[in-house]
Amino acid sequence: MNDRVYAIYARQSIDKKDSISIESQIEFCDHELRGHACRIYTDKGYSGKNIDRPGFQEMTHDIEAGSIEKVIVYKLDRISRSILDFANMMELFQNHGVEFVSSTEKFDTSTPMGRAMLNICIVFAQLERETIQKRLSDSFYSRSLKGLRMGGKAPFGFTTEQVYINGIKTKKLTEDPSEADTVKQLFEMYAKPEVSYGDIVRYLSLHGIKDISRPTLAGMLCNPIYVRADLDIYRFFKEQRSVIINEISDFTGTNGCYIYRGRGLSGDAKRNPKGHTLVLAPSEGLVSSELWLKCRKKIMANGSYQPGRKVTSTWLAGKIKCGRCKKALKAECTKGYWYFRCSKRSDNKSCPGAGKLRIPDMEKLIYTAMVKKLELFKTIRGSDTNIKQDPRLTVLQVELEELQNSIEALIDSLAGANSVLLTYVNEKIEELDSRKRELCEEITKLNMESLSQEQVTEITNYLDSWKDVSFEDKRHVLDLMVSAIYATSEYVNIIWKI
Repeated sequence: MNDRVYAIYARQSIDKKDSISIESQIEFCDHELRGHACRIYTDKGYSGKNIDRPGFQEMTHDIEAGSIEKVIVYKLDRISRSILDFANMMELFQNHGVEFVSSTEKFDTSTPMGRAMLNICIVFAQLERETIQKRLSDSFYSRSLKGLRMGGKAPFGFTTEQVYINGIKTKKLTEDPSEADTVKQLFEMYAKPEVSYGDIVRYLSLHGIKDISRPTLAGMLCNPIYVRADLDIYRFFKEQRSVIINEISDFTGTNGCYIYRGRGLSGDAKRNPKGHTLVLAPSEGLVSSELWLKCRKKIMANGSYQPGRKVTSTWLAGKIKCGRCKKALKAECTKGYWYFRCSKRSDNKSCPGAGKLRIPDMEKLIYTAMVKKLELFKTIRGSDTNIKQDPRLTVLQVELEELQNSIEALIDSLAGANSVLLTYVNEKIEELDSRKRELCEEITKLNMESLSQEQVTEITNYLDSWKDVSFEDKRHVLDLMVSAIYATSEYVNIIWKI
């Protein structure tokens, strides 16, 4: 194009004796014009670390307008000291057919050597981009381990306030009274077996409370920021194989949790927390762990939950797990008989299974165990009001959990161990197991002291007339007494709440 002109660009940060002036730069560049028409763009008093310079921006505008054929500079660093900016600039030049020349370095993109140099610059620019991304990722990961908020809009039910945590400026979530009650209502509604996402969405819309979609509601119900995290929450995320940053003793039933995407992982960390990072947040949760877990386990059990769908095959559903892989046992009917089958074995055969477990036999066994367990409590003389958990109980439960972790670690170490190590490990396991039994007795004693007479009477009445109790009431009693049941055809391990 004959109407296109050459451009000379010159920049000088500050006047110094050893710096070349803008006038001298232009003089050097004049030799590259060879009689062509020229426009001169200058920036005095501007750094080359970025492109926020009026002269450079004016030249960029003229390039985009198609009026520049070649850009000439004294040296590469006059136009940019950032490889990233330089690569972006080279892309702009290529898109508009503009050649680039550095008069003192013989860098000319109209020659093969010049184009080779351009490619080298682009490679280094890509390296800089990836390095920046890695630094951001490391920074994010480091901040997340400290329980610092990563930004974004506050979850529904919270507002943010600026705070300093360990000298680091960040934002903390605080309860929004105008929204927190709605959050609690959402969890209470979904915890009911017959209620679906659609039921809640329609209710909120009908009453003008909040316009919310089903996916958004599901995300809220999975978000641990809302739960007052205690030992049950710790155990849940441990079972899900999350990376838990805080010590078990930190889970005191007060703070919510952040769930961050694990390094190198993808997917929704709230829906599938396996491998993702859980850290206690400085903010307090809004709902109890019992209520949060009811909702969370309902979501897990019903990946595509259907309105009005109920468990009808057994009142043990949701509580009974495979004693080998810890995954849920599901009810299946074979030739007119109902059995428990390991869901993991059914899915991919990666678990040997729990063996032959007939549902009627298991229900009878668990009912008998519940009656026997309750005998310990029938002499209680408690008040008619619920008593808060004794802090001594929390301490013992923490010790019990840590003890169980130690036993599991020792059992894992048995693989490939020699006879000397086997002897030592077995002795250590027996020692820890003895302390475990002592702890269980102390916990049972404290539970007896804290359980109210009203609760004991309610459970007793249900158990005494078990055949006439409704299906949902049986599930209710089981939930009051039992945290989980781990079963195989060889043994049954009941984790009691009382």
